[in-house]
Amino acid sequence: MTVEKKKTEFTEGKVFFKILLFVLPIVATNLLQTFYNAADMMVVSLSSEVNAVGAVGTTGSFISLIVNIFIGFSVGANVVVARNIGAKDEERTQKAVHTALLVGLFFGVVGGAIGIAVSRPVLKMMGNTGNLLDLAVKYTYFYFAGVPFLALTNYLIAIFRAKGDSKTPLIVLALAGLLNVGLNFFFVLVLNMSVEGVALATAISNFASFIVLLIKLAKDRDSTAFSFKKLKIEKKALKDIVAIRFPAAVQSALFAISNMLIQSSVVTVNNNVCPPDSKYQPVVNGCAAGSNLSNFVYTAQNAVYQGAITFTSQNMGANKPKRVYPIMGSCCFLVTVIGVLLGGALFLCKEPLLALYGVSAGAEGSLEAIAFDAATTQLTYVSLPYFLCGIMEVGSGVLRGLNRSVLSMVISLIGSCALRVVWLATVFPLYPTLEIIYICYSITWILTSIALFACAFILLSRIVKGRE
Repeated sequence: MTVEKKKTEFTEGKVFFKILLFVLPIVATNLLQTFYNAADMMVVSLSSEVNAVGAVGTTGSFISLIVNIFIGFSVGANVVVARNIGAKDEERTQKAVHTALLVGLFFGVVGGAIGIAVSRPVLKMMGNTGNLLDLAVKYTYFYFAGVPFLALTNYLIAIFRAKGDSKTPLIVLALAGLLNVGLNFFFVLVLNMSVEGVALATAISNFASFIVLLIKLAKDRDSTAFSFKKLKIEKKALKDIVAIRFPAAVQSALFAISNMLIQSSVVTVNNNVCPPDSKYQPVVNGCAAGSNLSNFVYTAQNAVYQGAITFTSQNMGANKPKRVYPIMGSCCFLVTVIGVLLGGALFLCKEPLLALYGVSAGAEGSLEAIAFDAATTQLTYVSLPYFLCGIMEVGSGVLRGLNRSVLSMVISLIGSCALRVVWLATVFPLYPTLEIIYICYSITWILTSIALFACAFILLSRIVKGRE
């Protein structure tokens, strides 16, 4: 069967082109998702709220904290399902699929409820005040109400990718994204809504994605086929998913906390430029626009990270550890090419792209010029060298595929999170500028990458020698 070929081809033949063919649809999927998310900010900039873009942007690190903790377990589902497929164990694959979906529902509901409960105090603690705070809180309330559907969609995508099908998520998310954009315009321009309109549009499109993906999985005729009758928690599958993802969830949470500190530092720079109660917050809005553009680079590179996890997991499940070496090399090459080309293109086209968010170069010294300069600084120090982050994530993905999630977590926390916090606590107070905030990204990416790959090579060497 064609489906069986998709499940076994990752463990045979040349690696590079197989990874490329697997990754490209994910790149397209991620870029489409990012475009539709960017459309939220572009459309909301057309509303009557002058700080709408900044309000949505300032919630990003906080939303990532909740999402990464409670929805990020889908990575564990990917690894467990892929490993069972590589081992050709259909019964365990079935149990892993249905356990994963129940885990996704549980964490989605819990994550959404917690997000709503703590939104206002957390965003206030990050330095948001006045109109900016009210808009940010309103956006998060609507966004977190739709998190259960986002969680289930992510788990379904993880299952499809684990079995080598990266095209189905691309098609479904592309259509859902069009729905999202259409609803954005309807809610903002027709119903005169603002941040709550784009958040509601996102929730509805996530619900649509979930329904379509679930129906498709139910119609599949392989070991991952969904059935309501088989929905139950299987202890070993649950244990494996949690064991793989829990360290990564802690890692992602602490990364998000460090990014929240960075966002708080951005607010500090903004308040040094203009009063907190100013009608327009230039640095916050400019950095939000620049960060949203940089997300295109990150999400495109994240496809290679997904490929590293899936290919490593399947080949380890098939007892072929030697193939992990070319997997690492191929993924590093691909992520570098994607990062350099896309990051460079965004920087060169920054003026027309930033204008889509309502950020344009104004007269020298004006609030508009300050916003544009802030966005340019963000793109220079984050978007251009973003390929370094991609290389770091490949190393992390390989270690997780080798079932060393705890090791990946420890290295990433020390190499990135801890150093960023120390940097913000020591260097930033002496030189409170955006350049000082953002330069710490590249430094931590390089140090963490070196440590991750050193450990991956040592582990692989021991595994290969032990099995020869």
